[in-house]
Amino acid sequence: MYLEIITPDKKVFSGEIDSVQVPGSKGSFAVLKYHAPIISTLEKGKIKVVERGAESFYEISGGTIEVKDNIVVILAESVIK
Repeated sequence: MYLEIITPDKKVFSGEIDSVQVPGSKGSFAVLKYHAPIISTLEKGKIKVVERGAESFYEISGGTIEVKDNIVVILAESVIK
């Protein structure tokens, strides 16, 4: 599955991942390969990206996520790695 994390200033992350966990407005949720299409708002919190078994974290101040056809796009207001 392919992930992009984008802020108004720059592209923070792009690449193939195993899974991503995000702070949704109604609670945290994870996206795995072949996830159903979804659009959701995100709250302030941490994004956990699992890439070839390694975890990395990005602190966001809010934003949106779109999942479609194994492509995940996160539009974040701001990111602190």
